[in-house]
Amino acid sequence: MIRVLLADDQELVRSGFRLILELADGIEVVGEAGDGRDAVRLAKELEPDVVLMDVRMPELDGIEATRRLRQAGVDARVLVLTTFDLDDYVYAAMRAGASGFLLKDAPREQLVTAVRTVARGEALLAPAVTRRLIERFVERPAPLEAAPALAELSARELEVLRLVARGLSNAEIAGELIIGEATVKTHVARVLRKLGLRDRVQAVVLAYESGIVEPGRS
Repeated sequence: MIRVLLADDQELVRSGFRLILELADGIEVVGEAGDGRDAVRLAKELEPDVVLMDVRMPELDGIEATRRLRQAGVDARVLVLTTFDLDDYVYAAMRAGASGFLLKDAPREQLVTAVRTVARGEALLAPAVTRRLIERFVERPAPLEAAPALAELSARELEVLRLVARGLSNAEIAGELIIGEATVKTHVARVLRKLGLRDRVQAVVLAYESGIVEPGRS
């Protein structure tokens, strides 16, 4: 059973998400929070598998709430809710430790799939959304010094990291490199392990901040 905490300042939104999720097999909504502070408190108390986190909330916004959960060592995966007019917040949420992003007007099937994907420990980074959000809205500072661990990557692993950062799925990477999808998964796993990263979201952040890839460039 996947345990979900809903964090949104609009009661109607929370009620709608609860209804959708509780109609799905294997998902249980264990609590609701109307602001960021309550989201942090309840996540610590209830130990959900997934926190469905709105960006704009009173008391504490979803980005800072996500950051505090990560700093507190809370294991729950954070699925950030965003809208097109909030796209500029997504990169900050990635840096804060979010594991995925979902548009608030997404179809119900997509919501359920997103929760299950994140609960499995996978990052939810839709390729098209990743490219649009990062390349159009990120105001990235000058590249930081490349992480020393990058030197441990093979040429192929570095190539895979660049493609992950561009928002390509495993299937798209396989097509680009003309290799099997299982091989891509192995490469991605090795990249994450060597760099000490939790998931693909952290890999995207590191790639952009290290200057391995740049917004607007393939």
